[in-house]
Amino acid sequence: MNQSKITIDVTLDDNRMPQDIQWNASDAATDEARQARAMMLAFWDGAEKTALRIDIWTKEMMVDEMADFFYQTLMTMADTFNRATRNEVQAEEMKKFAHDFYHKAQQQQMKQNPS
Repeated sequence: MNQSKITIDVTLDDNRMPQDIQWNASDAATDEARQARAMMLAFWDGAEKTALRIDIWTKEMMVDEMADFFYQTLMTMADTFNRATRNEVQAEEMKKFAHDFYHKAQQQQMKQNPS
C-alpha cells in the first residue's frame, strides 16, 4: 500500500496570527516546501457526522485574492461533488452560485476601490 504524507507548517507572529504558510507532500515533484497565503482543510467525521475544518490565511492575503480563492475552491468543490455523487444538477447549481458570488465580490471590490 502506498502512503503519502502532507506537511503543513504555519508560522505565527507575536499575536498568534498566521504570518507564513508552507506545505509539502512526500510524493510531490519537488522536495521544496511551497508557500501559500491561505488554506482550507476539511475532514469528514463519519462517526459524529460533522465536518472538521481548518481555515487559515496570512496578513498578506488581499481581499481580491480571497475572492479568487473562494471562487476557485467553490468550483472545484462542485466538480468533486459531481464526481462523488454523479449529481450534475446540484453541481451546476453550485457552479452558478460560485459565479454569482465572484461577480458580487468583484462589484463590491470596485465600489470600495474605484479607479
